Amino acid sequence: MARLNIPPTRSNLIHTKQDLQFAREGFRILDQKRVVLAKELVRLANDAEGLEKEMEQLTAEAYRALEKARLTMGQEHVEWAALAMHKTVDVQLKYRGVMGIPIPLIEAQGKPLEMSYSLGDTAAGLDEASALFREALSRIPELSRLVTSVWRLAVELRKTQRRVNALQYIFIPQYVETITFIQSSLEEREREETFRLKLLKSRGAETGRSAEAN
Repeated sequence: MARLNIPPTRSNLIHTKQDLQFAREGFRILDQKRVVLAKELVRLANDAEGLEKEMEQLTAEAYRALEKARLTMGQEHVEWAALAMHKTVDVQLKYRGVMGIPIPLIEAQGKPLEMSYSLGDTAAGLDEASALFREALSRIPELSRLVTSVWRLAVELRKTQRRVNALQYIFIPQYVETITFIQSSLEEREREETFRLKLLKSRGAETGRSAEAN
């Protein structure tokens, strides 16, 4: 790991130690954030996977029932019955924060009419398909919330992991190596200065003795 290209001075030593302290504190905070995001991501991903399987099962059963109704009633009668289903679901979008990440909260109000066509003109299969599609439709907002939340958390988790790795494997080792280099350089200077002072003192003593002898 290459150290910082700065002069080995005491002021730079102080500043680099401060930077190292900030980097370690930032690493600690980001690592905690990473753990929280990972746990929340796993939880929401499991919920989304379970709900998606339920949706797949519901829609598969609904299409099978719809196919039975089509064979019994005919394609045209099924289409006319479908046109009667005109009511929609109103969706309101809100947000909550998870470690500063906006996670959507979806509230659905209203639902399609359960029986908006004449029972005398329809088959049991169509009623079954209608009920299954209504059930599947009621779960779409929740599935959308989970999928969007998982995507946003995954994006933020990748960013946080990159920052954690950069601090752990680049910046912190770089600061540590720089501090070690500066301290070693300063100690070497002190040893040289001590040796120089001793040498000057020794030469001064020798000069004094020579003067006395003369």
